[in-house]
Amino acid sequence: MSKFFKGLCAVSAVALVVFVAGATLVAAPKAAKDVSCPVSGKPCNESHAVDFAGGKVYFCCPNCPKAFQADSAKFAAKSHQQMVATGQLKQIGCPISGKAVNPSTVIEIGGASVGFCCNNCKGMAEKATGDEQVKLVFGDISKSFKAAGK
Repeated sequence: MSKFFKGLCAVSAVALVVFVAGATLVAAPKAAKDVSCPVSGKPCNESHAVDFAGGKVYFCCPNCPKAFQADSAKFAAKSHQQMVATGQLKQIGCPISGKAVNPSTVIEIGGASVGFCCNNCKGMAEKATGDEQVKLVFGDISKSFKAAGK
């Protein structure tokens, strides 16, 4: 086998590994019943939904949409998290820096797979807990997520 052919095979193998690693950023979207209501934290029902940020936010009961509409800013981060988990928002950059995502930094936050540009940003997200983590990653989505259909 020639050196050229061996080199070509090696480059092809590396390209395949990089492609496969990049593909891990896209998790299968969850159904409404498999995500949490941003108001109560209970499992959602697809029949209770409100349009928000280019998609739909699902709730557990008919009362939660009313609470959400009364103060949607209060529930925005959890709603964005749900929209990522259901595949309505697509990641376009690191939620901390806005830079390109490194596929080796993907973690799961409340049912949503999220990647970061580096281990420093990933570490910031991992150190945060609960609502603080959700707000850090999903609070301002302008540089990191966009509607999946756009």
